[in-house]
Amino acid sequence: MNKKCAGESENILDRNFWSQLWQKNETGWDIGQASPAIIQYMSQYPNKNKAILIPGCGNAHEAEFLVAAGFTNITLIDIAAEAVESLKEKFSDKPQVKILCEDFFEHVGNYDLIIEQTFFSAIPPSRRKEYAKKMATILHQGGKLIGVLFNKKMDQPLPPFGGSPDIYKSIFEPYFNIKTMDECYNSVPRRSQAELFIIFLRK
Repeated sequence: MNKKCAGESENILDRNFWSQLWQKNETGWDIGQASPAIIQYMSQYPNKNKAILIPGCGNAHEAEFLVAAGFTNITLIDIAAEAVESLKEKFSDKPQVKILCEDFFEHVGNYDLIIEQTFFSAIPPSRRKEYAKKMATILHQGGKLIGVLFNKKMDQPLPPFGGSPDIYKSIFEPYFNIKTMDECYNSVPRRSQAELFIIFLRK
């Protein structure tokens, strides 16, 4: 275990689990590019100096797009040391990108916008309400959680874990006003008709 990384998960989906997947190059969640829906939204986002967080970022394709688009305050979090080492090399000459190896649930920070892309589907369903509460805690008043969620149920013991709009509403409505939760029309082909695009406003 990399001792430079902070935080531990108390379930099987801990740092060791994700590190092993990275070591085996079993990163099936990675679509190889930034999500088209997220690109479209961020292309019209007006303030490029706002504080942005991407938790469970993996290869952080979205961060590459943000840097190219001129955003200046981007924080990336991943629990796997292998992912973080790769990111530090990728963004070594990009001071606008801060990279942290830690457990999201122990993260301390304040953000204007958080981008969700496969992280929610990677955490145990039993922690989803904790995820929503944590998101609200680290977002400024009126801050936004945007991105994509799976729009299909997946009955399996390991991630990705899916869901549906009614399930998501019950999780997020205590902390967020749901502005948008629509079927994503511009998903990559292998996720066609299987994603929702979300814009949640912190209450």
